[in-house]
Amino acid sequence: MTHRRPATRTLAVTLATLVALTAAGCSSKAKSGDDKDTGAGGVKAGKGVTDTTITLGALTDMTGVYATLGKSVTQAQQLYVKQVNASGGICGRQLELTVRDHGYDPQKALSAYTELEPKVVGYAQFIGSPFVAAVKQRVDGQDKGLVLPQAWSASLLGSPYIRVLGTTYDVETINAVDFLVKEKGLKSGDKLGHVYFEGDYGENALAGSKYAAEKAGLTVVEQKIKPTDNDMSAQVAALKQAGVKGIVISAGPRQAASLVGVAAATKLQVPVIGNNSAFAPQLLGTQAGPALEKMYWFASPSLPIGADTASAKKLVADYKAAYPSDSLDNGIVAGWTAASVFGEALKKACAGKDLTREGIDKALLTLKDVDLGFGMTHDFSDPKAPSSRESVIIQPDKTVPGGMRTVREPFVSDTAKEFTPKVG
Repeated sequence: MTHRRPATRTLAVTLATLVALTAAGCSSKAKSGDDKDTGAGGVKAGKGVTDTTITLGALTDMTGVYATLGKSVTQAQQLYVKQVNASGGICGRQLELTVRDHGYDPQKALSAYTELEPKVVGYAQFIGSPFVAAVKQRVDGQDKGLVLPQAWSASLLGSPYIRVLGTTYDVETINAVDFLVKEKGLKSGDKLGHVYFEGDYGENALAGSKYAAEKAGLTVVEQKIKPTDNDMSAQVAALKQAGVKGIVISAGPRQAASLVGVAAATKLQVPVIGNNSAFAPQLLGTQAGPALEKMYWFASPSLPIGADTASAKKLVADYKAAYPSDSLDNGIVAGWTAASVFGEALKKACAGKDLTREGIDKALLTLKDVDLGFGMTHDFSDPKAPSSRESVIIQPDKTVPGGMRTVREPFVSDTAKEFTPKVG
């Protein structure tokens, strides 16, 4: 990520400017000197915590690139809050989830963060690696509220407060390329296409594909796109002309569907694999559906929502009961996982009589063996490392619950084991 292209540099400068402005505008609120003993159980508390409530923030995307997944993540977290409150809450307090939709817009994301910062104890949701990275300095320096983002860029590593759930995009992409080589026939000397979003997400995934390609003797053919680019015709044409034997896509569900659909229509019959945020099962109902089932896979930091585990089955049943008209996707797993981990940290902090932001952050460091029933065990003891390096390879399949089936169980490739993510 040291060689940023002009468009990416412009985005970074814009985000940095917005962060500086919002930080200046709220500096009087950003200090953590309001910690107090609320008297409720003799537990020390601070921002976002009262005698009766613990308020979490959710910065989501319900109208932008990740609208479908954002809705699922949010509803899963609302379900978690409802169930926890029905069973008595945490530390004698009811949970509240305050939601803001940023529509995957930088200015809206940063404005929403600034608005919620004095009101919440932390964030169980923050969609968008570039936006989370943009507030990282503020979080680490003055705000210190725990952030469990739906973002997996390695630039987020190293923070004691922003903690990546699952593996980072670079490691995930290395695992994805391993799948292409070992199970889809790519071999030394072949060309591997990589279509990726500008910014932290895409560039971090690209770092992974380049590392894996070098180890496997492949050549990466790059195609950088913007989140607003929805038609992948030009990218497919360029990759076809280059003679690629496989494609990695690090973008959103719409871009993945366009890429696979256009590739199939133009007879570019090569395997395509995406990162975890590059698929939504709702796409199976579109014209691209048949092609997605035939030539598309994606790597995931968890088993799919339709997995054959007790936890997955219970979550499916509970989610269907709460939202009977909505479909299932892995946003539900991501949202539930983040909310559950935050809940475990709150319980630990309560046991330590410290529900301040610092107390919750310290409590998370003690969680070393968290298994929520979706195939991965998470270790939060090292801020410089993702909570897991494992990936699951999933294939779209409209005949199974959630429209996804596991084709490779949780694994870490040998190449990923020796790779060191670049800590942000």
